[in-house]
Amino acid sequence: MIDHMGVQVADVEASLAFYLRAFAPIGMREAVRFPAGESVVVGLSGPEGPPDFWLSPAQGPETRELHVAFRAPGRPEVDAVHEAAVAAGAEVLHAPREWPEYHPGYYGVFLRDPDGHNVEAVYHGG
Repeated sequence: MIDHMGVQVADVEASLAFYLRAFAPIGMREAVRFPAGESVVVGLSGPEGPPDFWLSPAQGPETRELHVAFRAPGRPEVDAVHEAAVAAGAEVLHAPREWPEYHPGYYGVFLRDPDGHNVEAVYHGG
């Protein structure tokens, strides 16, 4: 349903390092980058396909919390995202668990990225 999403961040390289490390278990990779003033804009994608998650430098001092969930192929990958994020020093908002209030089989981990955004890895099991 989502074609692409862009997030303004305080430090593109720091955010890029977080996302690449924390979400490596689901195949997140840097697909493209280009200059943007004194910084860069970076497009991230899954193991295949075009970039659909973009990091760009903040255009002002204010940021608002965003929630974005990245699809994982299974529970082990959600758990691996959790482990990678903890190793990267991320704040864990909710450790991996099933969320039956969303739907049966919904298994996710919720994390805080370097800019305070609520980011998730989720598996929609049966």
